Amino acid sequence: MAVIIVQASRLSLNDIHQTWLHLEHNLVYVVVLSAFVLVGSTGYFMTRKRSVYLVDYACYLPPSKLKVEHDRFMKHCKLMGCFDETSLVFLDKILGRSGLGEETCAPEAMHCLPPKPSMEAARQETEQVMFGALDTLFANTNVKPKDVGILVVNCSLFNPTPSLSSMIINKYKMRGNIKSFNLGGMGCSASVIAVDLAKDMLQVHRNNYAIVVSTENITQNWYFGNKKAMLLPNCLFRIGGAAVLLSNKLVDRRRSKYKLIHVVRTHCGANNKAFNCVRQEQDDIGKTGVSLSKDLMTIAGNALKSNITTLGPFVLPISEQILFFVTLVANKLINAKIKPYIPDFKLSFEHFCIHAGGRAVIDELEKNLHLLPVHVEASRMTLHRFGNISSSSI
Repeated sequence: MAVIIVQASRLSLNDIHQTWLHLEHNLVYVVVLSAFVLVGSTGYFMTRKRSVYLVDYACYLPPSKLKVEHDRFMKHCKLMGCFDETSLVFLDKILGRSGLGEETCAPEAMHCLPPKPSMEAARQETEQVMFGALDTLFANTNVKPKDVGILVVNCSLFNPTPSLSSMIINKYKMRGNIKSFNLGGMGCSASVIAVDLAKDMLQVHRNNYAIVVSTENITQNWYFGNKKAMLLPNCLFRIGGAAVLLSNKLVDRRRSKYKLIHVVRTHCGANNKAFNCVRQEQDDIGKTGVSLSKDLMTIAGNALKSNITTLGPFVLPISEQILFFVTLVANKLINAKIKPYIPDFKLSFEHFCIHAGGRAVIDELEKNLHLLPVHVEASRMTLHRFGNISSSSI
């Protein structure tokens, strides 16, 4: 544009007149060229990817009366009368190794003796968590509920009718043409899936806000039996939730905390072991709970390798990509027993947000990705302070 302006400033009136005459004699070519430029520009601006910004987020902080200290937890389990001595020893052992602190919280229904896991109590827990996070989010961003055009809610184990997304729409009297989605059964990965869905929706609907709400329900999913694989969630999972405001508006660029660059997801559901590694089921005496398989860490590790393979070319320096590619080819073609090269992601990222699923999860990822203790400190403290709050942990 600068060159064009300089050249145009040198033109005389006679030059401009001659140019106009030339355009008149070549009108067809000028019209065709102009139409081509106009259509091309329109196509580019309509199809180009829109930037997605994370304006702000809010986490639900439970009241102090819902805290579950370790001694109180074990005393409560004994008074319930549903756990045998072996199970109580197992619960105490797992709780001690879990990495959870003394400030994690359980829903109000689980503080009663006996516990009252009713549908109404489950609704109250979910409303308390979702509305608590959303109230804070709306207050912090000064965005009105009617300004939100896309709503994505995820909760794996509690999916009532009306849906959780409908509960939010009813509470905040959101607009009638809102694009509303309710995701269930997707476990701890649901937040990333929900953000991916919201991102895709923001690519289609211009000048819009999207809210993602992540939570899990404990009230109706506490296990009252003695099967060890199903007792683990009692020790790890706690109450909590988070709400995120996303935007594709250019005016939100300055005030946003983050910009979304890449979302990578590998689905391992075709593998039977992966499919069954986290499963809601009944035990031999009909008690319902969530069973965590011993294969869980192996499955998570395999999914991580697939994600790293996909994400690596987007973010890693070329030197790391070459080393990763060479070892990959050697394993595939030569069948050499070469240990797969783990790229140094510390060259690309300063901060790591590892899911606070348990101490073993964080330890395993710290080891596999060759991270330093400082890189996993945030995840360890999230687990210590809040426990595993499923999809909303991240």
